[in-house]
Amino acid sequence: MNQKKRALGLFSGGLDSMLAAAVLREQGVEVAGAAFITPFFGPERAREAAAHLNLPLIERDITESYYPLLVAPPHGFGSRHNPCLDCHILMLREAGALMAAEGFDFLFTGEVLGQRPMSQHRGALILVARESGYQDLVLRPLSARLLTPTRPELLGWVDRERLFDISGRGRKRQMELASRYGISKYPSPAGGCLLTDPGYASRLKELLARNGLPPRRDLELLKWGRHFRLPGGAKVVVGRTHRENEAIARLVGPGDLVLRVQGVPGPLVLLSGTSGKQGVEEAAALAAAYSDAPEGSEVIVLVRQAGAAHPVKTRTSPKDRFKEWLI
Repeated sequence: MNQKKRALGLFSGGLDSMLAAAVLREQGVEVAGAAFITPFFGPERAREAAAHLNLPLIERDITESYYPLLVAPPHGFGSRHNPCLDCHILMLREAGALMAAEGFDFLFTGEVLGQRPMSQHRGALILVARESGYQDLVLRPLSARLLTPTRPELLGWVDRERLFDISGRGRKRQMELASRYGISKYPSPAGGCLLTDPGYASRLKELLARNGLPPRRDLELLKWGRHFRLPGGAKVVVGRTHRENEAIARLVGPGDLVLRVQGVPGPLVLLSGTSGKQGVEEAAALAAAYSDAPEGSEVIVLVRQAGAAHPVKTRTSPKDRFKEWLI
């Protein structure tokens, strides 16, 4: 190669994306990572991995572009509410725009042929690259020798013979490569996307069915606590731990009510939507049920909204009473 080439990679922070960057860097390619952000996945793993590799990292929030995929992804959903194919297409399109704007020569990913049944079989890899608009510029270094050569290989920007032919779901070869490249810190292979989580996906589907495309705050709120739909349609979120209580408190909006049982350890409870007196009483009953107050005891629940507060008296009921409201 006469001139040093620059490559931008989809960088999740998982071992495969770390290895893809290391393989290209070994060939003298200048590499950087792109980490995309939505309410369903963030840049934290990518930041840690990039720091471990001393890899430049570009972060971009793509939530607005992602919204249509929550409703009608052209290539459908996976086992939960995960539009994996369309998600990968979107991220490659966004990376391609960054590539053009920042002067990179080609794109790369850590995808491994056959590793994921929906999004990494041969047909899926071809489709994703083609529909991104950058088909001949998307290099997958870990499986490249099993795939059709791309422009970086054909033009000699990288040596195809020094790329790899890894396939399948095993991790043995990747772990051997990690040792070779001195990569000692990497996360487990578990997926980092909340849309594949059964609980989150179920709550999201319920929210979309009722509200259409919700504001980002509501998507963030789905990550925390127990979620209940009251008979009148209002939503109640009940914290389960101190950490969840703090997270829910940070997401309280101007029209929300916040409830806590007085004098007894218990959760922070958020009530949103049109509730009326009955909804407030039902939310107060939930706050009491999930507090440490003995069953059957009378408690005072303080209800706050926009700086004002008023007490609601209720009696602690068994949690099973509210099972049909649980989302």
